[in-house]
Parts: sequence; structure tokens; C-alpha cells
Amino acid sequence: MTYLARLLTSLSLGLLFVTSNRLEAASGVLRQVLTADAGWKFTLGDPSGADASAFSDSTWRTVDLPHDWSIEGKPEKDNPTAGGGGFFPAGVGWYRKSFGAPSAWKGKRVVVEFDGVYRDSTVYLNGHKLGTHPYGYTGFTYDLTDGLAWQGKNVLAVRVDNSAQPNSRWYSGSGIYRHVRVLVLNPIHVANFGVFITTPQISETSATVAIKTKVANDSAAPSEVAVRTTLFDRDGHEAGKKESSITVPAGKDFEMAQDISVVHPALWSPASPNMYRAVSQISQRGKIVDEVTTPFGIRSLEWSAAKGFLLNGKSIKFTGGSVHHDHGPLGAASFDRAEERKVELLKAAGNNAVRTSHNQPSAAFLDACDRLGLLVLDEPFDTWKAHKVKFDYGTDFNEWWKSDLSALILRDRNHPSVVIWGIGNEIPELEVEQGREMGKQLANQVRSLDKTRPLTLAFPGTTTKPVAKDVFSQLDITGYNYSILPTYEADHQMLPQRLMLTTESFPNKVFPLWAISQDNPYVLGDLVWTSMDYLGESGIGAWSYGTPEQEKMATAIMGGMMTTETVDKMFVGMANGVDMTAAISGGDPAMKEAMAAVFPGYPWHASACGDLDLTGFRKPQSYYRDILWNGGDRVYATVRFPEPEGKKIIATGWAVYPTLPSWNWAGQEGKEMQVEVYSGAEKVRLYLNDKLIGEKPTGREQEFKTVFSVPYTPGVLKAVGVRGDRSVAESIITTAKKAIALKVTADRQVIDADGQDLSYLVVEAVDADGHLEQTATNGVQFALSGPVVIQAVGNGDGQDGASYHSMSRKLYQGRAIVVVRTSTKSGRITVKASVSGLTDGSATVEAKPTEQHSELR
Repeated sequence: MTYLARLLTSLSLGLLFVTSNRLEAASGVLRQVLTADAGWKFTLGDPSGADASAFSDSTWRTVDLPHDWSIEGKPEKDNPTAGGGGFFPAGVGWYRKSFGAPSAWKGKRVVVEFDGVYRDSTVYLNGHKLGTHPYGYTGFTYDLTDGLAWQGKNVLAVRVDNSAQPNSRWYSGSGIYRHVRVLVLNPIHVANFGVFITTPQISETSATVAIKTKVANDSAAPSEVAVRTTLFDRDGHEAGKKESSITVPAGKDFEMAQDISVVHPALWSPASPNMYRAVSQISQRGKIVDEVTTPFGIRSLEWSAAKGFLLNGKSIKFTGGSVHHDHGPLGAASFDRAEERKVELLKAAGNNAVRTSHNQPSAAFLDACDRLGLLVLDEPFDTWKAHKVKFDYGTDFNEWWKSDLSALILRDRNHPSVVIWGIGNEIPELEVEQGREMGKQLANQVRSLDKTRPLTLAFPGTTTKPVAKDVFSQLDITGYNYSILPTYEADHQMLPQRLMLTTESFPNKVFPLWAISQDNPYVLGDLVWTSMDYLGESGIGAWSYGTPEQEKMATAIMGGMMTTETVDKMFVGMANGVDMTAAISGGDPAMKEAMAAVFPGYPWHASACGDLDLTGFRKPQSYYRDILWNGGDRVYATVRFPEPEGKKIIATGWAVYPTLPSWNWAGQEGKEMQVEVYSGAEKVRLYLNDKLIGEKPTGREQEFKTVFSVPYTPGVLKAVGVRGDRSVAESIITTAKKAIALKVTADRQVIDADGQDLSYLVVEAVDADGHLEQTATNGVQFALSGPVVIQAVGNGDGQDGASYHSMSRKLYQGRAIVVVRTSTKSGRITVKASVSGLTDGSATVEAKPTEQHSELR
């Protein structure tokens, strides 16, 4: 069920559950929530007059939201988004949607709500400009009431201008990439994001739930209303209620505070993500005029340098990483199922936390974090006023920061998963005097809207220099990007009450960051860069073969760039308007060659630094992180790529030394291969074709891993974890024969026929024994039957420049995925994959009927 479906179902269930309250709904429908995702007309370009109702859009194509036009193109070296944006196209696009305004809307307030448009959107109703919203990640609303035509059709037109490039350091996507809806409200209603729920007092036997409800009165007269709040637990049972009366002045808002006691509360945590619902009813003269349902969780947060982070009174460390908003092959298009799957994958990889770098995520993502149990650091900006790229948010910061930051806090503050607010990432102003006041203003604005969560800022420079120290003294947690290992002890001696969190780290530093987090309560955990591969920042996690001299220079360059002293100098320059990107990219040819090994750029269009690849498959580094942070008698074996004679593997910065859990290494027969084994057991025994190669300890002194040198011969490689003399776990790698068939596996067998749901199908080349042939690179053709379309195809190769919108894809390491999207028709869906010389593979999924919710027509 999609996020919106759950939202609308909650609204209807809320009314169902309170029928015993003996209140009657006012005549007509209460709050209407109309989906406005289907049937938009779209064109890429900037035609004159497209805002007018009479404009003919008959030649435009029809699209359903969410929609990202950049991912429909291919990475091209000369595209102005450059390496940061993955070399994808951008430009200007227009959207138009026609709809009728029924007479039942007269006397009501009609509002359109956009969850996210990238970027510089201008919205028109019947040719009248409603407003412009520059930032691509925050939602916004416009009041349609006064501009509606009651006869004929209304036209909502949206111009999206993503032509000023570069404006992002990562792939942004282009267009109306999140949901749109229209709300039809009675004059007396709950204000937008007007319910705020906190849990200030919690014990084993009871909890106090504090609810603030802001009621809006859009009528011309003051009104006495009753505010009734009813709480329901996860099973739909009533957990408490309260009713209060207030008088709301004409044309004003009024906030009512209520406290409700819940006995024996089911607390929210990543291990037990228990959710409650608050149903807020507004009644006037005994008639219900509005109702809003707000999901929430009951949990307590405590923070101190002596005890670290306590969730519900129990110590917990943050383990996870940063994520960007894109979904690999889907681009930026924010399908609810894609957001849910992302959280599922992160949880399955052993993560308990995520940082939303560097912007507000979708509501569906946070909804999934709530339901599945993932702690969130919610972050608003990558820049303040100082630019990192020429056309980024720095241009808009002065005018828009307060409203954009407020939009994030107001929308997200009821999510129990959100436990930390960020106020920025790698902000150059922390190096100069104006940063003091800017940091103070942002912190004060957050606390004016929510005082229940701590604040942080992610910074790679020296956090104890005067301005940075002053800014962090106004926050609650100091976020260290890459700089915590050499500085944490000295910083703790200087500032013993400081809480530290690694907000970004190199993937190859996982063990020392785990160790300092375990040994020091004031170090709260590690959020790696990144949990998942993403589009853009092209190739920063890539490895390559080079000469020993190139490897040495690349290592020296990366080490020199990432010292706090170098970062401080760079940020001082940026804060003073210097284009440091251009300055760094200059220099002699040898420097440029070495820089290309660190930041390779085209044909890379994806980052390659994630624990998971673009399609969601776990890399070996993910298994190591999981074993390290979560323990358990588990083992995982993988094999290092060999170095040809005279060559070195260059893996600096965000890259890790490349390995693959494969025992197919043609051409290496008889040569020594290096087998890495990660283990939570005391020691590991390695066998090749049932012959013992050796036994090695894998405790903390060995960083829970070891390496065996093994002369390559095909067969079966088996790593056995041992505790005492008992085998407790094993990891087996088998030499695959030549693939004979394709295997297709769907992530779910039943999906919703709602026009929004997705099925992810994995295609694998397998041998006669069912083993994956990881060397297979065949081009796979897809065929469909049933009520479905292909939304995207993809693989884990960030250099594969083929279109993500096609009916074919090459295998990478033996795999590819195809993502299909349902229509509103139910039925059986079959996806077939074909390759010349291999047996076809297919999978069947059932699209089931689902409740059809009201649409804007």
C-alpha cells in the first residue's frame, strides 16, 4: 500500500473508530484529499504562453507523477550538470493539468500541495501566477480558492527551470518528482501541519502524550469549536482521548494544548517500531467539520557525554550512513515503494540509522523509517550563503532559508524516527565571522518549532577554531565529516561535555570508527559516506589500475586534500567567494592525471562509494560493516582483485580495495589469490576443495577479519567460523560453470493495482547448478504481459551509460534489474528476460485490486 493510500485509509479509519463518540459529520464531505498525480501534460522546452488556459497542449505527452525528465536522458560528457550531476540533461520543462471545480467546493478552501519540484518552479492557475518556489526539496502550497473557474475546466500549469547549471554537487533530477494533491477544506479546519505531538514523560507503566492542535478559521466571524483528540494503538484500540473547547478569532489561527495519558505504552525503537495514531476532530455546534490523523511514536531521547545517546533509557550507537534522494535507475522519481524498499535494504544490511544528505527527504521515506525502524538525522541544506557550485542554493539562502527550514521541521517533527535535526553540511561560513550569527539564527528557528530533538551540523574542518567552536556551542552534537579520528581525543580534553558524531566517513575507516564509538560514550556512532551508491559525484568511490607512481601520487593528493588544515583553507576561500573547485582542478599535467584517478568523472555517472550498489545489492564492505557493528557468529568470504605485473590498484578516499565473492578467476591459475574473510567468530578456518588452507584468529586485535593467500584453482572455497572448537558459521564461494539460463526473481508476489506500485525483478545468469556466473555481461531483452509498464532498467555499473528507460540492459557481475509499474487495472503480470544462447527466464506477479482514492479530475 502506498504512502498516500495509507494516509487516506488512516483518515477514513479515524472517522470509523470515533463513531461511538456520538458526533455527526457536517453535511457533505469533511476534508477531501484528492490525488493529483495522474494525467499531466508535459513538454521539455519553454513554449511561450504555456501558462494560459487556452494554450493548446495537445502535442505534449501525458505523464503521471512522480516524474523526473533528467533520468529519461542519457549521461553525456558535455551536459552542463557535469560530474556532480552525473552528466545527465537538465533544462526547462512545463507541466499542465486540467480539472473541474464542482459546485460542492463553493464556500470551502481549496489548496494545492506539492511535495517537491526540482527546481525553480513557478505555478499558475488559469494563467494567474500563484508563486515561485526555488528550492527543490521542500514542499509548498498555494491557495486556489479565489482563482477557480466554476464553469468549464481549470488549468494548473507549472514551469520548472533547472537550466542554470551546475546547481548541485550530486544528481538532482528535474521536474515534479514527488506527489501533488489538492485539499478541499471547510472554513474551520486544522491548519497545515497544525498537529504537533510529543511524549515528554514516559515510564514503564504510563506515558504522557502532549498534543498541540492549531485550528484555522478562514471565515468572517469568530467561532467556538471543540477539539477532540483520540489516540489509537497499533491494533486500532483506543488508548486515550480528550476534548477541549476554544474560540478561534475570524481569519486567525489558534493553538490548543492537550495532554493524554497512555497506560503501558508500546515504545518506539528500531528493534520495535511501535506506532500510534492521533485522530484530531474539530466540531462546530455538534457537527464535525474537519478531521486529521497523525501517526506518532512514544519514545524518549536522552543525550550526555557521560552516557551517550539513550533511547528509551537504553544506550544505542548510530550505525549506518548518508543517503541521497535518488533511486538509481529511477532517478529522483519518488515512488512510495522505492522509498520503502530503500529503508528495507538499509535495515537488511544491519543499519539502524540514516542521514538524509543534504536535504529534506520525501514523506514516504520517513513514513517507512517510522514503520520499519530506522533512526534519522534530518538535514535541510548543503549550503548557506557561500556557494559550492555556481548556481546552488546559496543564491536563494538569504530570502528562503527560514521558510525552507520551517517547512522541514513542521512536516517532519511528528516522525518518531527523526531523532536529530541538522542545520547544514560542510558550511564554509564556520570559518568566517558571519557564521556565528547565521548558525545562531538557524538554531533558534529550529528550536522555536521543536525543542525535543538535538541539533547538529556536519563539518570537515577544525571544529575548535573560534567561529566553528562558537557555532557548535549553540548546537547539541558536533558532526565530524572525516576529521574525527585525528582530533577526538584532543577535542574531548578541551571540551569534555561535547557530543561527537561521525556524520561522514570513508568506507575503509569502518573499524577505527567502530572502535572509538565503542570505547567512548561521547562518540555516538558512524554514518558512512555512503550507505548506497547514488547518481552524480561521478566515480568518487571508483578504483582503477595505475602505475606505482600514480598510486603513490593519488594517495598523497587525497591525504593532503582531506586534512583539516586544507579543508579550513578551502572553506575560507569559499566563504569569501573564491571558486575553489576551479582552483583545485588547475595545476600541472601530472597533478591533473593523479586527480583523475581520485575523481575520474566521465564515463562514470554514479558515485560507486556505497555499501550497496545502484540496484540495491550489497557489496562486501556492507557485510563487514554489519558483522563489525552487530556482531554474531557470522562469516563472509570475498576475494581481492589481483594486480597485474607492474600495476597497482588505486583505491583512495571513498574507494575500498576491490573484492568480489567469486571463485572464477580465469587466467590466474596457480597464482596466489588473496581471500578476505570477515568474522564475528573467534577464528576462521579456510578450505579449498575440502582441504584446509589454514586457521587464523579474527578477534578485535585482527579487526574481525583476516586474509589468506591461496593458489587459485577452481572448485569450492569455504570459510568456517569457529568458537572454541565448534563450527558456528560458514561462507561458501563456488566456481560457476558457464551460464545456461536466466533466472528472474520478483521482490514481491502481490502488488497494488493503483498506478503507483512497483515490482523490482532481479535477472541473473546461472549455470546448471543454479550458481550465479558473475563474469556474465550479456545484454538482456525484456518482454511484458499484463497491466504494467517498465519504469526503469539498471545494473550496478556506474559507467554503463545506456538509457535507464529501455527494454534492455547489460548484466553486470551477472545481474541486472527491471522495475515495473502497475496501472490501475488488476491482473497477472509476467516479465520475461531473454538472451541469445541462454534459456529464457520469467517471473509472474499479481496486481491486486486496491481501494481507489479520490482523484483530481
